[in-house]
Amino acid sequence: MTPLETLVAAGTKLWLDSIDPDLVTQNKAWGATGATSNPIIISDLLKTGRFDGELVELMKQGLDDEATAWAMTDRLVKQAQGVFADIWETTGGNDGYVSFELDPLLEDIACPLSVAEKAAKYIELGKKWSAGHTNRMIKVPATPGGLAALEELSAAGISLNVTLIFSERQYHAAREAVWRGAQRRGSLVWFKSVYSIFVSRIDVYTKKAYPQLSAAAQGQVGLLNVKRLWTDNSTWWNDKGCPLAQEIIFASTGTKDKADSPDKYVAALAGSDIQTNPPATNAAVQGMTGKVFTRAVGDMPPAAVQAEIDGAVDFAKMEVDLMKEGLEKFSEPHKSLLALIAEKRKQLV
Repeated sequence: MTPLETLVAAGTKLWLDSIDPDLVTQNKAWGATGATSNPIIISDLLKTGRFDGELVELMKQGLDDEATAWAMTDRLVKQAQGVFADIWETTGGNDGYVSFELDPLLEDIACPLSVAEKAAKYIELGKKWSAGHTNRMIKVPATPGGLAALEELSAAGISLNVTLIFSERQYHAAREAVWRGAQRRGSLVWFKSVYSIFVSRIDVYTKKAYPQLSAAAQGQVGLLNVKRLWTDNSTWWNDKGCPLAQEIIFASTGTKDKADSPDKYVAALAGSDIQTNPPATNAAVQGMTGKVFTRAVGDMPPAAVQAEIDGAVDFAKMEVDLMKEGLEKFSEPHKSLLALIAEKRKQLV
């Protein structure tokens, strides 16, 4: 078995953090069963020039830059959905999804909308972009506006990927809103939700914010945080009677520290739920000839390391700081995507 095949055999659902058609095909052959998208991914694809013909076609239809961006996103996500549709069918809706991220500009610092107005917009867009799709997940951030939209989106029968989660507070608010909505459905048969917990971004943060952590604890905060939330999630859904698994997505699994092995997070989180790995991470792992992954997601750091982290790290402040940074990373790429399309329009039309 290849390294990624052993990861899947250990119990991990492998999703690709890209909807590049070529990478989707390659990674599915390696064992991937789903994918996710965001404006950075769309921008990187359009920069290659491979989709210039489709851009010209959309522009000639009279679409402005914003509409062109969303039309291309819709096309590319739909194309990836087609690749994974057989997985969705064979798993009865438990896998095989591709995530579609709603408008990040709702979280831009300049957005004048209130929390209630943002929630209403998320609900409107979620219904629009999910309509007619089976294996499309609507990706909503765990911001005040996003969290306020979740109950209605869930009640409307939409499969949800709640993203940009760093803390227990965010995760609890998200799952409880989603569950309230699910209980308003006529049936739980197709109810599916996932919760994307960011991992490596936390370790980048703690290295700067808490340099006093010991060598044993530094670089372990992201893993400890996400493993606790995974345990919490597994326990909480046990008695809810859901036919489909409501899962944690282990997100931000690419290593940011060059001293770390590329499989640091992949190995530590092997064995359950979903990993959305960057293409480079999957390629690096697949190149580790002879590597065999076994279930490790339930293995916690030593008690002394946990105690040190709990004593040093202010998790509430960490959420605030990382959300501020995360929202910048959330909205700026969409602005860049719009600027890229405007430049393409000048060149191509």
